[in-house]
Formats: sequence, C-alpha cells, structure tokens
Amino acid sequence: MSKTLVFGHKNPDTDTITSAIVYAYLKQQLGVDAEAVRLGELNNETKYALEKFNFEAPRLIANVKDEAAQVILVDHNEFQQSADGIEDVQITEVIDHHRIANFTTADPLYFRAEPVGCTATILNKLFKENNVEIPANIAGLMLSAIISDTLLFKSPTCTEQDVKAGEELAAIANADTAQYGLAMLKAGADLSDKSLEDLLSLDAKGFEFGEYKATVAQVNAVDIEDVLGRQEELENLLNKNIADNGLDLFFFVVTDILNNDSTAVAAGQVAEEAAKAFGATIVNGRISLPGVVSRKKQIVPVLTENLK
Repeated sequence: MSKTLVFGHKNPDTDTITSAIVYAYLKQQLGVDAEAVRLGELNNETKYALEKFNFEAPRLIANVKDEAAQVILVDHNEFQQSADGIEDVQITEVIDHHRIANFTTADPLYFRAEPVGCTATILNKLFKENNVEIPANIAGLMLSAIISDTLLFKSPTCTEQDVKAGEELAAIANADTAQYGLAMLKAGADLSDKSLEDLLSLDAKGFEFGEYKATVAQVNAVDIEDVLGRQEELENLLNKNIADNGLDLFFFVVTDILNNDSTAVAAGQVAEEAAKAFGATIVNGRISLPGVVSRKKQIVPVLTENLK
C-alpha cells in the first residue's frame, strides 16, 4: 500500500492515459514508487498511440481505496470524474488543465493547473524543471496527447505553449506530426466496432451545473451520420441513462474532425435550455454547433453559465 497511483479521469482519453504513464515515469526518476493505472477501457485512438510507441495499457482498477493510500490525479480534479473511493485516500498532487470544481482535500498538496490545451504540455515543463531527460518513446506519448486534445493544433483550446511543446516533443520522438497526427485522429474516429452504448461512455464526463446533474459526452467522427444515423436508438439510450443515473441532462456531442463542427443530441428536463444556451434550437432532435469542437472551452463553460 506504499505505492502511489497515478491516474486520469473515468472514460479515459489519450491525454488521461498517456499523462498517467508519463508522470508515473517522471516520479519514478525522482525516487517515488509510482504506478500508472486507468479507470476505464481504452479508445481506439489511445490504443493506436500506445502501439505506435510500444507501451502496454496501464492496469485497470476499480476502487482506489483498495489499491493505495496515496494518489496523484492527472487531467482532472472533479471528484465525480475520478476513481471510486477517491474520498478515502490522500491526494498528494494534481496536474490538470481543466476548471477546478467539486474538489476538497484534508491535507495540503501540490496542485498545478494551467490554461493550456493539454496536460502533457504541463508535464513537458515539469521534466525541464526537474532536469530529467525525456526518452523518445515518452515524448511520443506526450506528442500524442497534445495532438489529441488540440485536434492537431486546430482546437480553440490550443495555445502557443502547446504548439511549442509539440514541436519539441516531435523532434525528440522523431515523429512527423502532421502525418502521424492525422493517422491517430482517424484511428480514434473509426467507430465501426463501437455500439451506441460504447459511444455514450467512450468519453463521457459528469458535471454539476448549478442544481442540475449532467453528463457531457463527446465522440469524434469523420462522418457524423455514422453515429447520428441511429438517432432514435441513441435518444432511447440517453433517456435510459438519465433515468438510471438521476440526471437532468445528457448532452451528447458528435464532432466532425475534418470540418471542425459538431452536432449535439440532448435529453433530459433541461435539454431545451441547453440548446438555447448556444443560441440554437432542437431541430429534428439535433442541435447544430458550428465551429464547436472543444468540450472544455466551448461547451462546458456555456452550460455552466446558462444552467445556473
């Protein structure tokens, strides 16, 4: 029980998985007995990145209090997105780039949250600050995370710091960023082996917007009709999820990675209000979100402000 576990949020994405692996490696170099773990199944994009740079997936854990006394959170801080049992262990560090909400600890901790596009951009700084060299395969994982979270530097969440970090890491990893990045994103957008049930949980996060309990899920696609062509079944699943989990809103977003637009399907008692928050209406069960690609910067802040 002396080992420190490092993990990201439930329904993990590429930044969550790779940042856990990368930060556990850095902590090991600094003398900490750290292990990267995961809280859910990998998506195709993350599998592609791990295979490219020869990494195994971290082991899956259920309840963290059965595994360790101390943990480090990466790529999240909100307790509803974290491990079961998180309230019963000591959080020693948080490395994140999201909003800070629903987070309290009994002990002081190292908390680093920066308004950048990706956790890996912060980790790149931490390697430098601790004078630890980044191996090529670790750099490849970090580059993958930045590409994923910034949609190959096209997302509004992308900063100059992300671009600079991406350039540095690509040089270390000896990777062609444009070629590799597009291949990785397309791998993640291949939904042919996913059921609608899979898609609802693939990249879903829980939020509290005022008094409302919500889930905001997002999937990337090359053709959004691969998902929305099954809209009636999708709406039934959203309503079931709402009933099973006591939600007021399930906001399901499909992002077209080629055109940088999104379409949402919303269900729950505040679905209409959610559409109005974006200056839109629900037409044929869909909400058009032109130019919207980022849950963190373009979706969650709008819902937070308007669903008080």
